Amino acid sequence: MSDTNHDAVEEGQASEMENSMTHHTPTEDGNDGTGQASGHFSERYGEILGNINETLDSVDWNQMGRIGKAAGVIIAVIVVQVLIKGVLDTINLIPVVPGLLELLGLVVVGQWSWQNLSTSDKRSAVLNRIQALRKEYLG
Repeated sequence: MSDTNHDAVEEGQASEMENSMTHHTPTEDGNDGTGQASGHFSERYGEILGNINETLDSVDWNQMGRIGKAAGVIIAVIVVQVLIKGVLDTINLIPVVPGLLELLGLVVVGQWSWQNLSTSDKRSAVLNRIQALRKEYLG
């Protein structure tokens, strides 16, 4: 019995919805009631676009060019680091090469140390170059 009552209620609601949809009367200005909402939307949309344009006009685009260049350099550095890591990982897969590269590094450091740190004059020249670089870059 409750099923028949439930079906009757559903049919009544469906017929009410059909009546409201088919017997909808336009307003005085000829709109069907949705024109006011779309008018409000278009006003709000125009206001938002105006705010966006004002914000974009206040941006210093020369500064944005610098930021873009900096972002490009950072992305390029990241890509190069990934490529270098790939090459080094490949080299490390060869059993003898990592040990040889360590030995090569020791030889290069030893040779540079012998050429630049063997006498007190050479050591003071290296310290002077380091101090000059520190003043130049750090102020």
